[in-house]
Amino acid sequence: MYSDIFMVIAMMSFMNKDIKKERIRMAGKYSLTKFADIDFDDPFFDSLKKDYPGSENSTGFVEWANQKAKEGATALTFDDEEGVGAFIRLKDENEPIYMKEGILEPAPCTKISTLRIAERFRGQRIGEGAIGLVLWKWRDSDNNEIYVTIYEKQNTLIQLLEKFGFILLGYNLDGECIYMKSRKNIDYSDPYKSFPFINPNFEKGGYLLMKEQYHDTMFPYSELKNTLQAAVALNVTNGLSKIYVGAQYTKPHYKPGEPIFIYRIYDGPGQKRYKSCLTSICIVTDVIMAKRNGNLLISFDDLLKRISNKSVFDTQELRRRYASDRNMFVIEMLYYGYFGAGNNVNMDWLDKNNLWSGPGSYPTEVKLTQAQVKRILEEGKIDVQNIIID
Repeated sequence: MYSDIFMVIAMMSFMNKDIKKERIRMAGKYSLTKFADIDFDDPFFDSLKKDYPGSENSTGFVEWANQKAKEGATALTFDDEEGVGAFIRLKDENEPIYMKEGILEPAPCTKISTLRIAERFRGQRIGEGAIGLVLWKWRDSDNNEIYVTIYEKQNTLIQLLEKFGFILLGYNLDGECIYMKSRKNIDYSDPYKSFPFINPNFEKGGYLLMKEQYHDTMFPYSELKNTLQAAVALNVTNGLSKIYVGAQYTKPHYKPGEPIFIYRIYDGPGQKRYKSCLTSICIVTDVIMAKRNGNLLISFDDLLKRISNKSVFDTQELRRRYASDRNMFVIEMLYYGYFGAGNNVNMDWLDKNNLWSGPGSYPTEVKLTQAQVKRILEEGKIDVQNIIID
């Protein structure tokens, strides 16, 4: 069965004919960088210098950056062969937020003080990856709110913020929009809006199995001991949205909004029950059955609308599989997090704790209860109360 399964990595909005070009362009990575090591003369920062309050001659931003360098401050940056591609700065605050509509009283919160993505990455997944990192960082803090101020002209970024559940509160005294997200008011109607929190009312969970070569490309955050990933900086350029295309006969039981654990099938030497493991957790956003027993359930054009611009495979390859595979289903999911090196949950533990499939059944048929999902998260050293908010 595994040989009939192929995975499609979710990339964003690039034409199939330019795949090779885009792969080269996206060869960079995010890293935590000291201000002193950032090239602020890079043209990337020209718009930040121009927009910085009170900086008609571009000195305001430079003075701020120089001061941060003296303080030893860091920022999350994305760099590739063309230079800086993204710049993200977070800080903790506990002070009033002055708005044209009034004043928000002081409260501990996380502020995205700077979030800028280069124009050359417009329509790609670097922005989605940035939002994911920011929200994971916020989730692991003690702050109930996270907010950002942004000019109305930054339409692409505003759309991304709204997609991930940020709400427009009003405008500050400089005319910037104030977008905020609060863990006290999570919208669970959409996994994107609730990210990175799991709906506490989910019905069941499940497993999704992947061979290691597919897994390690599709889930670059997930850390594994004694692999290349444990030794290199992990990048987030392929974003949080993932596409899995399978070829089994029956439609998976997963439903939108339900959590599924990603199981990495170890294919090397040694005892597989100790090295095959759960590494990550996703939330299903949609499940589509495209073919069953050779019967077409949706047209190829409709299938392309769902996955072609999110796939590293070109249209020709997808068309070939659509024509040759007797069965085809698509799972759209959102990457919610990972256990990390040393915390991955192996098959041996799952089996001994009656959380794996029994004789004659397949792991993807397992339907996990809420209690079982929480138990697995706890075994993976995840703070359940911080990811499933009742």
